[in-house]
Amino acid sequence: MVLTAHQACYLPWLGLFHKIALADKFILWDDVQYQPKDFNNRNKIKFPDGPKWLTVPVLRKGYLDKKYTEIEIDNTLDWRKKHWKSIEQCYRKAPYFEKYHESLKFLYGVEWEHLSVLNGVMLELFCRQLGIPMKLETLSKLKCEGTKSELVLNVCKKVGATKYIFGSQGRDYADVEAFEREGIEVIFQDYQHPNYAQRFGKFEPYMAVIDLLFNEGPNSLEILLNGNVRSV
Repeated sequence: MVLTAHQACYLPWLGLFHKIALADKFILWDDVQYQPKDFNNRNKIKFPDGPKWLTVPVLRKGYLDKKYTEIEIDNTLDWRKKHWKSIEQCYRKAPYFEKYHESLKFLYGVEWEHLSVLNGVMLELFCRQLGIPMKLETLSKLKCEGTKSELVLNVCKKVGATKYIFGSQGRDYADVEAFEREGIEVIFQDYQHPNYAQRFGKFEPYMAVIDLLFNEGPNSLEILLNGNVRSV
């Protein structure tokens, strides 16, 4: 059984969906420390004058000591209206905006309390729209011990994984020999970002997945996988 895992990101990039598409099961890495200045609460979309960040504001009091599941959204700021207005302005004339926008717009009408819940719901929505079957579990429910590579290995053992897909940065901390001793094959993702039809001038990689969906529609998954391994 092929396993992979990641924290749910806000409006994730394409590489995360490539990992999920390769795996038999995906673990939402929710029971770990929050990472500020990462992609937990922000990502980029393409404006007419180039990529810009959309950032979900979070309550900052003590947030550096909190787990990801404990991070609360700062709903005193009208971020949902601003984000949806930006998305609509950037993509309403994209070929497939009408096909996909209603379910996303609905999410911006909900006052989410915790960042991890919002991101988890978005991740499931985008997997459905891409056509990726996702068997999801959460780290918090597995109740595994350890940190970094040891934690990943313990999760693999608990769910019966025979292969685990790390992101490219996993090379910096994965104890490959420990996995091999347990009979678990380690795979490091090397995602090759595809080009696709995009509005507003020259192509910009590493945008949020909605940039691909609104521009390429039903072809999005094939494009997302283009130039990358299809199975492991």
